[in-house]
Amino acid sequence: MTVEALELSINLVWVMLGAFLVFFMHTGFAMVEAGFTRSKNAVNILMKNFITISLGGIVYFFAGYAIMFGDSVNGMIGFSGFALRGVEDIAFFVFQAMFVATCATIISGAVAERTNIFAYIAMVIVMTLFIYPIVGHWVWQGDGWLTSLGFIDFAGSTVVHLTGAVAAFVAAAMIGPRIGKYTGRRVNVIPGHSIPLGALGVFILWLGWFGFNGASTLAADPASVPGVIANTFLAASAGVFMTAMYTKFRYGYMDGSLTLNGALAGLVSITAGAANLSMIGALVAGTIAAPILVEGVRFIDSKLRIDDPVGAVTVHGFCGIWGTLAVGLLDKANGLFYSGSATLLAVQAIGIVAVIAWTSIAIFISLSIIKLFIPLRVPREEEIAGLDTIEHGANAYEFQDSFKGVQRSGSFAERLTTLGNQQTSNSELRKA
Repeated sequence: MTVEALELSINLVWVMLGAFLVFFMHTGFAMVEAGFTRSKNAVNILMKNFITISLGGIVYFFAGYAIMFGDSVNGMIGFSGFALRGVEDIAFFVFQAMFVATCATIISGAVAERTNIFAYIAMVIVMTLFIYPIVGHWVWQGDGWLTSLGFIDFAGSTVVHLTGAVAAFVAAAMIGPRIGKYTGRRVNVIPGHSIPLGALGVFILWLGWFGFNGASTLAADPASVPGVIANTFLAASAGVFMTAMYTKFRYGYMDGSLTLNGALAGLVSITAGAANLSMIGALVAGTIAAPILVEGVRFIDSKLRIDDPVGAVTVHGFCGIWGTLAVGLLDKANGLFYSGSATLLAVQAIGIVAVIAWTSIAIFISLSIIKLFIPLRVPREEEIAGLDTIEHGANAYEFQDSFKGVQRSGSFAERLTTLGNQQTSNSELRKA
């Protein structure tokens, strides 16, 4: 084997390892979303995550990859390589397919517990078919218009995370809040059923992010990979610690769920600049992500009154914006704090505005069309009973006695009557 062939093989293994880690991140997303929501919807969360990676990959194979990486039409959209015809680098397709599913699954958590699963499937299709691929074409294809301006997004703070978060925000707003989330001006807390499950998911996502950012080098380059991995770790660590401290200062206690999201906030904030920031810059990015996260969740929940059960819009959206702007400030070559020039910062801001505009308009139009054929949310009775029993005919846990015996046959009224009787019986037993 020649030196060149050996180098190609090592690079291939590195990129494939990264693809495996990004695939494994979907386990993390599933655990975070399930843990931060109620147990009566856990099966539905798992189903959505499995469908996202599966269907999203198929759609991306047939058309999404071509739109994203095909020959460019005026720097706006690709138009070659459908069904990978003429594409030789299959490894690159596999790696990118994991990313497209990551973007789409951000929506899942934001619209959890009340969304019609067929409407969600339609969202996955439009996200992986053209909304995300067009953004990716602008930035990563090589001839995209944002690339020509000098826009930098190493691994996707904007391309992946902001795109997914904007779509999630619009979808959550159009679908509406969960029953009981808001009573007049009051914001009611609907706690998730398992913080330990959510913590497991965050650790899995943190692990997967080393492949998400690290393998985005697309080569096992000893000059760049260690720095990317170090920046990824340091930003996440700063996000965790500073969120814990900030919530202690803000609320008088270290908030568990926010601190878990603090790791993800730090990770999103370094994704754009993982190869461009110093390790001090990575710590700064993760540190500033903490107050952005805490105040962003409060703003979305209380001021805008958008029900986002897992904080996806803030983690991926607000912190995605910050991570992209951080490159304009902290890039070691052209950042404002290093070069004294605001040119890169301005380009980064242009990219952010363009992606927000495109994604919000495209997803709004798409959802407006979808709801003509498919209701965006489930009926009230189904939401109250839980999506697991009605949509999937199964419970996530055996100890959910209040749902046992609720059959798919019969009317909603009959099933809810049965459910109500069982809940009353269980309540009386607990009092006894």
